[in-house]
Amino acid sequence: MKRRLFAVLFICLFMVQAGWSQRPVEGDYKDSPVMPAGIQGQRIQSLIDTLNSGDMERVRKFISTECAERFRNMAPMDEHISVFLGFFRDTGGIDFQGIRTYMPERQGETVVIVKDQNLEDWQGIVVRFGAAPEHLIAGIGFSPARPPKSVQELPLTQEEFLSQTKAFMAKLIDKGLFSGTLLIAKGDQVLLTMAAGEASKAFHVPNNIDTKFNLGSMNKMFTSTAIVQLAEKGKLSLDDPIGKYIDESWLPKEVTDKITVRHLLTHSSGLGSYFNETYMKSSRALFRKLDDYKPLIKDDRPAFEPGKQFQYSNTGMFLLGVVIEKVSGEDYFSYIRKAIYEPAGMTNTDCYEMDYPVENLAIGYSPDPKSPYGWQNNLYKHVIKGGPAGGGFSTVKDLHNFALALLDGKYVSKETRNAMWTDHLKADYGYGFSVSEGPAGKVVGHGGGFDGINSNLDIYVDFGLIVAVMSNVDGGASPVARKIGHLLARIK
Repeated sequence: MKRRLFAVLFICLFMVQAGWSQRPVEGDYKDSPVMPAGIQGQRIQSLIDTLNSGDMERVRKFISTECAERFRNMAPMDEHISVFLGFFRDTGGIDFQGIRTYMPERQGETVVIVKDQNLEDWQGIVVRFGAAPEHLIAGIGFSPARPPKSVQELPLTQEEFLSQTKAFMAKLIDKGLFSGTLLIAKGDQVLLTMAAGEASKAFHVPNNIDTKFNLGSMNKMFTSTAIVQLAEKGKLSLDDPIGKYIDESWLPKEVTDKITVRHLLTHSSGLGSYFNETYMKSSRALFRKLDDYKPLIKDDRPAFEPGKQFQYSNTGMFLLGVVIEKVSGEDYFSYIRKAIYEPAGMTNTDCYEMDYPVENLAIGYSPDPKSPYGWQNNLYKHVIKGGPAGGGFSTVKDLHNFALALLDGKYVSKETRNAMWTDHLKADYGYGFSVSEGPAGKVVGHGGGFDGINSNLDIYVDFGLIVAVMSNVDGGASPVARKIGHLLARIK
């Protein structure tokens, strides 16, 4: 995953619910429009100038001379450069707005508020400095930010919201900065659809509104919905130990007896991710059925006592698929088609096998400055067939239908659905759904990302609005979804 790199470098672009950065706590921060004096201010200005340069050699010099040795050595120079150039491509450059101070104050961090030029949206750059007198930069982080309090954003009508959305999307498309599809609906009424970019850069095939895009982790919503549906029918209990359904060819009994179905749903099992070294060294063609993943999962062990904390886990969500197979007596893929896709009319959603010629399916691409074509596809990086934790394909129309089916009670009762959409561990997560509260009200859904993949579904429960954005380029959907969330919050 290209964004993996950010964690390695302590450069993290958080791709989460569009509404999270809107979460207001009055009086919890103040902004100063003045750059800090002295060497720290000089470092910040140099960082901004370097981010805005889009110049490989400028980045190399900055990392070599203005960053601490430990930070420099956390990744090869080419990866540092890739992150900086990617940030410039995504933002079109940034303008300094001020320094933010939180109450209580965050120790060891300087938060720089900037406005990006592509989306005209707010971002925070968190800078950690090394020791005096040099104050070399020891860490950098990027995340969405709330506007400075001095900025008064005017309320919008729904018509103005749609007009502004069309305008910023047209700007992105005109600059060639969006490849994907967008759908905004109020209930079953579709308000806006847009499509841009190419599904295949090799053959210059354009995306259209029915193009199938990779979901990344969004399959977790389908898996979790199927699990709670089985629980509601009395086929299983969320408090069952998974050892009741998962045998020792997957994990030892002393592990599975301590983990419940609920722990897997809430990412509190302590298990990690099957995208491990074994996966990286294996042929993707090996992994088609769920049983094929046993070599990737058998050595996983909880990092903490199950139920004690939140830790996002691909392995945990995958094992829910194994539970579904055991309880239903069917293979996971057939069961999900019958239980989730068919009731909602999701005719263009499935875990397609990537060595088959699936019609109207977008190939994923990552920018690659070393390539003579400027891009690299993800065909040799991604799973050959998605599964319970992610990797399937869908369309914005099908995601709209899925959201409607949830809201209309086609899957589970309102009471059960509300339990799915409750933030049980105060981690902005329910049962397989992201959950947040902000000026736009309650927002539930999920995002997904990998090399050449970024998609997002947001259900604005209080507004009755559904926003689906899908892209076949790194990080192509989340900034759009986040910007739409900011505009939605201004509707009065």
